[in-house]
Parts: sequence; C-alpha cells; structure tokens
Amino acid sequence: MQDIQQFANEIGLDLDLLACIQCGKCSGGCPVSITTALNIRFLVYESLLDALPELVHMEELWDCTCCFTCVERCPKDVRPAELIITLRNQLVESGKIPGTIGEALMGIFRQGNPLGLAREDRALWAEGLDVKPAREGCDTLLFTCCYSAYDVQSQPATKALVRILHAAGVDLGYLGTEETCCGNEVKRVGEKAMFDEMLVEEGKALLESVGARCIVTTSPHCYNTFKNEYGLEGIEVLHYTQVLARLLEEGQLKLSVPVEKTVTYHDPCFLGKQNKVFDEPRAVLRAIPGLNFVEMDRIRERSLCCEGGGGRMWFEGTNTEDRLAFQRVQEAVDTGAEVLAVACPFCLAMLADAAKVKGLEEQLKVMDISELVVQALGDGG
Repeated sequence: MQDIQQFANEIGLDLDLLACIQCGKCSGGCPVSITTALNIRFLVYESLLDALPELVHMEELWDCTCCFTCVERCPKDVRPAELIITLRNQLVESGKIPGTIGEALMGIFRQGNPLGLAREDRALWAEGLDVKPAREGCDTLLFTCCYSAYDVQSQPATKALVRILHAAGVDLGYLGTEETCCGNEVKRVGEKAMFDEMLVEEGKALLESVGARCIVTTSPHCYNTFKNEYGLEGIEVLHYTQVLARLLEEGQLKLSVPVEKTVTYHDPCFLGKQNKVFDEPRAVLRAIPGLNFVEMDRIRERSLCCEGGGGRMWFEGTNTEDRLAFQRVQEAVDTGAEVLAVACPFCLAMLADAAKVKGLEEQLKVMDISELVVQALGDGG
C-alpha cells in the first residue's frame, strides 16, 4: 500500500486509504459494480494489504466511469475513485492500456481531439453562424467539447446554443481550430503527464490570453476540469445551463414559443454529483412555455451514470449486455416522457444509442436542453 500511496502523492492525487473503515458504501453505490467485476471495497482492502493481483490482468479497472458516486458516499473521504485513477496511471506509465484508449490519446496528441479527426476541421460546425474569433476580443468564450465540435449527433446542440446566446445579446467568441481537448478524460484514464505537461500548460495559457471574462462550456467534463483543475486566473467558468438560467432570470433571454412536450431530465455525473449543478438545468426546462416537466426516480446525487465518463467513450467495457444507459432510457420511458433532456454530449451519445438499441427511439427522443430552448425561441423548431 505504501507504494500506491506514495505514487498517488507523487502524481498529485488525493488518496488516503488508511481512513477506510470497510463499510462498503463505495461498492454498494457504484453503478458499474452492478454489471461488472469491479468491487471498489475489495480494491481498497487489497491495496491496504499490498495484495493486488497483477494490474494488467485487472481489466475491470477500465470499467470505472469516474462518476464519483463512491466519493460522494464515502463517510471518511477516502476518495476511492482516485485509487482507480492511480492504478490506471501505473498501467499507462508501463504502456499497458487498452488499444482504443491508446488510439484516443494519440489522437489528442496529434490532432487535439480523441477522435483523431483533422484539427483544421474543428470549426466546421460553426459555418454560417457568424461566431467571431475570440482573438478579436469577446466577453464570453465558448469552449466546445471535442464531441460537440466533431460529432454530427452533437453538433445541432452546439449550433442551437450559439443561436440562443446570440439572441440574448451575449458578446460571444470561440477559439476555432486553436481549440484542443480539455483533458478531463485524459487525466481520468491515468495519463497524468499528458494532462499536466501538455493540455493544462498549453491550454491555460491559451484560454487566459483571449481576455474573456467568462468561459462557457458545452460539456460538464470541460466545465469540471477548467473550473477545478486548470487554475485559471480571473475567469469565471460556467456550464451553458448555468448561463441560460442566468440569462432567463435577468430577462435577457425570452422564450415565447410553446414546446408541447413531456420532458424528463438526466443529471450528468460531472455536472451534478461532482459540481452540484442540479437546479439550473431544471430552471431552464421549466421556463420553456408549454413544456410538461417530469422527474425520474433516480435524480440529482442519485442519478444513474450513462457510462460515458472516465474514458468509457473510448473503451467498450467488460460488460456489453446490460449497460446502465439501457436502464436509464427505460426509466425515462416509465415517466411517460416523450423527450429525455440531457446537458452533456457524452450523455447524448450514450443515451441516444441506448434508446436505439432497445427499440425505444419511437417512444423517446434524446435531446440536448439547448435544442429545446432554441425551439422556444422559434429559431430551429
């Protein structure tokens, strides 16, 4: 255990295994442990006894989504998810990582995104939207997640957000092809060196050089890492739902077109559990005229992870038969909702795919909140 603790200290992770009282709340709350061999309590116990098997044989380490439910529920602040990140880091340093994760990391190194798509194509989503380059000066900098920028399923939400912010009179700019992956998932798959020495070091300097007062992100993952891990000086970091809620409250954004749909909302882990942003997305949905908002049973801190975080967008996982996203879309259908609203490009991808696989896409449409708001503006319905 001393080696693991020392290694965690060296790479700057908050880990205190000796505080563990083996209560089992981490494993009991872990959504992934329901469907895989991952058992966080035993992982901590074996680490304390220095009795871990060879890490290379522990494929379940890559099943963790870093949703931080275990951290949320631990009564002694052991932060067991940090143990998994520490163990992953050891595997990364020895070059023993799943091939698809390695490909995503190489894509970020070469092209600035885990999809490995051309950097010069990163700004194609913005064609025709009249978004000015941030270098011309702007009050608010829009930072688009790699998936928001490149993924055709996520791009409509990104475009909708720009239309909404323009309608509210926000002085908006973007980085275009200068934009590079924020690295939130890079750190959580254990590639700490790339995160610190490449993404944060270069990214922080770039973000601060623009001179924007505020950074608004399309993704909770970008929001989390910019807000909590970049150490940005004098810049407010907000998720877009926080911005929309503020604009509605201040009267800068006015919604007048009824959206006659029954809608439920899925709390993203990196927005909700990890940053306690629960009310703003709901306030935005409730402000849409004609919309009937209903809740699922598992919401807020109890929200069920979609399985997209912690590098799982790049790794299939050891269980493909009973994904958490399958359960989540069924929970949404059970409320009578026609639309499952999300506020994260990872959640959008995972839950839309789940609805399709389970044959629920005729009953349930997965939409980003911004896509519903733009309909209420009468600009993209």
